[in-house]
Amino acid sequence: YGLYGLLARGVTFAHLLYEEWANYGVMCKYQPVDLIRKYFGEQIGFYFAWLGVYTQLLIPPSVLGIFVFLYGIFTVDDNVPSQETCDNGLNITMCPLCDAVCDYWHLSSVCSQARASYLFDNGATVLFAIFMSLWAALFLEHWKRRQMYLKHSWDLTSMEDEEVFMMCIFVTFSAVFGVAVYRICMLSVWSMNPDPEAKASVRMTVTTTGIILNMLVVLVLEEVYGAIAVWLTEIELPKTTEEFEERLIFKSFFLKSMNAFAPLFYVAFFKGRFAGRPGDYVYIFGDYRMEECAPPGCLIELCIQLSMIMLGKQLIQNNVFEVLIPYVRRPIRNKRAAEDAENDGEEQRPRQQFDKDFTLEPYEGVSPEYMEMIIQYGFVTLFVASFPLAPAFALLNNVIEIRLDAAKFVTEVRRPDAVRCKDIGIWFNILCGISKFSVITNAFVISFTSEFVPRMMFKFMYSVNGTMSGYTQHSLSYFSVNNFPNGTAPSSSLSTGVTMCRYKDYRDPPWEKDAYTFSKEYWSILAAKLAFVIFFQNLAMFLSMLVAWMVPDVPRSLREQLKKENMMLMEFLVNHDEEVLSKARSPKQSMILCPPCTLKKCPHIVVYIWVFLT
Repeated sequence: YGLYGLLARGVTFAHLLYEEWANYGVMCKYQPVDLIRKYFGEQIGFYFAWLGVYTQLLIPPSVLGIFVFLYGIFTVDDNVPSQETCDNGLNITMCPLCDAVCDYWHLSSVCSQARASYLFDNGATVLFAIFMSLWAALFLEHWKRRQMYLKHSWDLTSMEDEEVFMMCIFVTFSAVFGVAVYRICMLSVWSMNPDPEAKASVRMTVTTTGIILNMLVVLVLEEVYGAIAVWLTEIELPKTTEEFEERLIFKSFFLKSMNAFAPLFYVAFFKGRFAGRPGDYVYIFGDYRMEECAPPGCLIELCIQLSMIMLGKQLIQNNVFEVLIPYVRRPIRNKRAAEDAENDGEEQRPRQQFDKDFTLEPYEGVSPEYMEMIIQYGFVTLFVASFPLAPAFALLNNVIEIRLDAAKFVTEVRRPDAVRCKDIGIWFNILCGISKFSVITNAFVISFTSEFVPRMMFKFMYSVNGTMSGYTQHSLSYFSVNNFPNGTAPSSSLSTGVTMCRYKDYRDPPWEKDAYTFSKEYWSILAAKLAFVIFFQNLAMFLSMLVAWMVPDVPRSLREQLKKENMMLMEFLVNHDEEVLSKARSPKQSMILCPPCTLKKCPHIVVYIWVFLT
C-alpha cells in the first residue's frame, strides 16, 4: 500500500519522485525525505531535509516581519520627525550636496524618504531584531533534533566519518569602492542639470543606479569566485575527498560572503561616517567629496540595497542558472549524443534509458545548493533590523527553490552515487557562526545606522515635554555660509538671503567658542549607542543560550528509544558471549577467561574483555 505499493507494481523511484516531489502541484505537501534518501543517498537527503526545516521555520518570522512593516505603515502619519521633515513651514535650508555646482535645498524635499525610512526604522524593528536572534537559536536547536531523528531512522547513529586568498578580497572592496566613486561623480554631474525636477530627484536616481550596479557586480563576481575557489583548492592537493570538500566550502563561503555582504557593510557602517562637515569635507581624487547619507539616515538605502541584492540574486539564480541554462543545454546535449551515435554506427539501435541518462548534466554536488541557502540565511539574519520583510521573501523563494532543486535532481542531472554521511557537516558550523555574528551586526545597525538611539535620547533627556516634537531641529547643526572655503560655495543660487544652512550632525554652532566641534549631545548619544550595543548583544546571547539549554538536542522519545536499543544490544552481546564460552574446549580455560559470577554481575566488563581477547 502507499508508496511501496506503487513500487511493487513497477513504478520506479524516479517516476515516483517526479510525481510526488519534483512537481509544482505538490508544493503544499511535505517532502518524501526517506524516499529521497533511498534514491539519492544520505548526503542529498540531509540537504533537502535541512532545506525543508529551514523553509518551515521561516513562516513565523515572515508573518511577524509583515506585521512590523504594517505597523510602520499604520503609524507613519503619527511619526513626529517625519511630520517635521515634511513641514514646509519650518523652512529648513540644508547645505549643498556638492561643491560649487550644487545649490542649497529644503529639507522638505526628502519628505518621501523620511516617511519610507520610518517604515523600517521604528520601535517594532528593534523587538523584531531581538526575536530574530531567538529564532536563529531555535532554528539551530530544532535542526539538531531533526538531524538526530534522521540519523536514528537512517541507521547512522554509530557511523564514523569515512575518508573516500587576499587578491580576491582586494577585488571585492575595489568593486564596492568603484561603485561609491560612481555615485559621487554622478551626483556632481547630475547636479549641474538646470531642470529643478531633475535636481530634486538626483539623490534617489544616483542611489538606485548605484544599487543596480552593485547587484550586477555581486552576480558576476560570485561566478568568478566559485571558479577561483575550486582552482585554489585543487593546487593544494588535499589527500582525501572530505578534506577537499571542506577546504573548497571554506574558500567558497569566505569569498562569496565577502562579495555578497561587502556592499551592505559599506552602506551600514562606513557611508557618511568619514565625509566630514561643511567647510571641512573629506575629498577623494582631489575634487570629489565623500558621499553622505540623507538626513533620514542610511537605513532606507541599506534596506533598498539588501532587497535589491537579495531579490535580484535569487530571481536571476533561480530563473537563469537553474531553469533557463539547463533548458538551453538540453537540445544541445541531445544533438551531440545523436551525432556520437551516428558516428559509431548505432543510429538504428533504440536508445536505452541509460543512454538518455548519460546525456544529462553531470552532478556537481550539493555544495552550490547549500551555498545559495547559506548566503540567503546571512541576508535574513545579519541585516534583518533594516529589512523585516527579508524572511518573507526568503520563504517565498524557498518554496519555489525546493521544487526547482527537486526537478533538477530528478530530470536534469545524472543520478549521483549515494554518499553516506551522518550530518550536514561543516555547514552547521557556518550557520552557528552567522547566527552569532548576526547579533553583533544587528546591534550596530540599530545603534549606528538607524535613528532609534538618538530619538530615544532626545525623548527622555532633551525633550521639554517628553515627546518627539523638535527632534528634527535638534538633530541638525548650523553652518555659516561665510565659512565656506573659496570655490566651494554655490556659484549660482536660487535661494537668496541665506546666512545659515543646516547639516546632519551634532556639532556646536558657529557662534560658540568651539565652533563646529562635536557637541556634548554627540558624546552623550555616542555613549548611549555603545551601551545599547552591549545591552542588545548580551540580552540576545543570554536568550539564545537559554533557548539552547532548554531545548535538548535529542528528543526524549528518541533518547528512550536509543537507551532501549543499547540495552537490547548489550543483552544480545552478553548472551552471545555466554554461548561462546559454554562451547569452550576446556572448562578450566572457560573459568579463566570469564567466571560465571563475573558474567552475571558485570556483563559490560565481559563484553569489553571478550572484544579485547578476540
